[in-house]
Amino acid sequence: MRLCSSFLLPELYCLHFQNKYKMENLSKRQFLRTAGLATASLALGNRAIAGIVQDPAPQARQQQGAEQRAAQQNTLKAPITARGKIGNYEFSRLMIGGNPFGGWLHSRDLSYVGALARAYLTDDKKMQILQMAENCGIDTLQGHPVMLPLLKTYWSRGIGKIKFISDCGGSDFVTAAKQSVDGGAAGGYCQGENADRLVREGNFKMLEEGMKVFRDAGLPGGIGAHRIETLIACVKNGLIPDFWMKTTHHLNYWSAMPGGPERDNVYCRDPDETIAFFAERKEPYIAFKVLAAGAIPPAEGIRFGLEAGGDFVCLGMFDFNMIQDVNIFNEVIADLGKRKRPWCA
Repeated sequence: MRLCSSFLLPELYCLHFQNKYKMENLSKRQFLRTAGLATASLALGNRAIAGIVQDPAPQARQQQGAEQRAAQQNTLKAPITARGKIGNYEFSRLMIGGNPFGGWLHSRDLSYVGALARAYLTDDKKMQILQMAENCGIDTLQGHPVMLPLLKTYWSRGIGKIKFISDCGGSDFVTAAKQSVDGGAAGGYCQGENADRLVREGNFKMLEEGMKVFRDAGLPGGIGAHRIETLIACVKNGLIPDFWMKTTHHLNYWSAMPGGPERDNVYCRDPDETIAFFAERKEPYIAFKVLAAGAIPPAEGIRFGLEAGGDFVCLGMFDFNMIQDVNIFNEVIADLGKRKRPWCA
């Protein structure tokens, strides 16, 4: 049984005597006298148990310190002001990723996480998060075309004007690109795993035609990838997008198993090759999965993505961690002493 503070123990003794003697067997005077003796004995014994019962003062100070740290984390120091251009469009250098909104959270073997996210992220909550992002200076959302109906409501109600870069997932690239353009996207690209597959199949025509849909509409068209071989093959075949979208994170975290089986634990298996590739490219580059789906602390992942050469960082964020991430991003981008690749956007 957990010990309680001494000022609660007389009450517990009273309850003990109530239960033992059922109160009807004791006169009021007898009960008070018995309870009084118990209280007196506790007063005498306080010195003996002082080393066991916790002093509430340190707990209060610890709680106060935790509240102060939480308040600091939830205080926006400054909104994002860093911007870059892709084609004729300007985007915030920190973008919010849309995977959580669809419940597509990489969570290793925690199978309930997707359902938890979908339960929390109602349409109203999603729109609150988008509005919060804009208030933090983030003007761009990257995500699946399934988000277009929500965005139409968000825009039509005048809640905000966040731009949308579509990953064109869920369908063939050309069909999804047309759907995204019609839905008001500010640009789009072939989703990473889809592009990896198309390149393995040698289907560069689909990549070219999908980008053409965006370009014909005056919008930037891009190519995403999880595998650096995909980007190398595109360049080798003369396929140069308006921007690249590439997984970018280091492998110095406990669940990373490079060279092992795919277990939803590594998204950039080639960080050194990724850095080397973009050192030679002049097209804008959006770094994503920089936290390896939450395995890497934000300060580490954001810094790595920018120092690797990313012109933009796409980060999945909820409302409860957004301000902290924005503050970190601003601190990191103001102190990029190790960045070698020039800004290409």
